[in-house]
Amino acid sequence: MNENDMLEKEEIFSKVLRAGRRTYFFDVRSTKADDYYVTITESKKFTEEDGSFHFKKHKIYLYKEDFAAFRDILDEMTEFVLNQKGEEVISERHQKDFKKEYQNEGLTDEPRTNFTDIDFDDI
Repeated sequence: MNENDMLEKEEIFSKVLRAGRRTYFFDVRSTKADDYYVTITESKKFTEEDGSFHFKKHKIYLYKEDFAAFRDILDEMTEFVLNQKGEEVISERHQKDFKKEYQNEGLTDEPRTNFTDIDFDDI
């Protein structure tokens, strides 16, 4: 088998889901017996203090004999979460335009103007 045949087998069918710092890759691949299976890869970007970055990847291999059970459990889990918590994203941190604010503590990024002017001689 030449290199082009190997590349064709690796690229049977793919989808990508970008989700903040994470990217999910869904790939259909071929076994040695020319049957298909699915890989789900989570790639998470980490930035170092010096500005460089690296990725950590985790991969799940899902074979046809497990598809139905996997789908049933995934459907059950997602339904449970949506029924319990709804579709609204609760954690602001996961939103693309997230900016940390301290409204709950009365703190904001705006300069304070309500200080009392005290002279040390008054103390």
